[in-house]
Amino acid sequence: MAKTSDALKIIDGLTGDDSEMENLIREASLNAIVAQLIYEARTARGLTQKQLADRVGTKQSAIARLEDADYDGHSLSMLQKIAGALNQKVEIKFSAIAS
Repeated sequence: MAKTSDALKIIDGLTGDDSEMENLIREASLNAIVAQLIYEARTARGLTQKQLADRVGTKQSAIARLEDADYDGHSLSMLQKIAGALNQKVEIKFSAIAS
């Protein structure tokens, strides 16, 4: 493989045809995206984790976990609570996986 700095091409080269590894990477990427979306929505409103937690009815540590890219326990009900507390809505769509 030619030298590249493209992260997706590097990961592709490492995983090859390992579908289990591809699924793990896809899941980890989604968790990181969700964590980043929560963080960006909260900070755009100028809220601390504690302030958002109070609005949602949970603890600051729960918000910290949700904003952690390694956390994989995001639930739709919690995402809806967070969105509501931030005057936003959750949108979900299904898309074809590129092959």
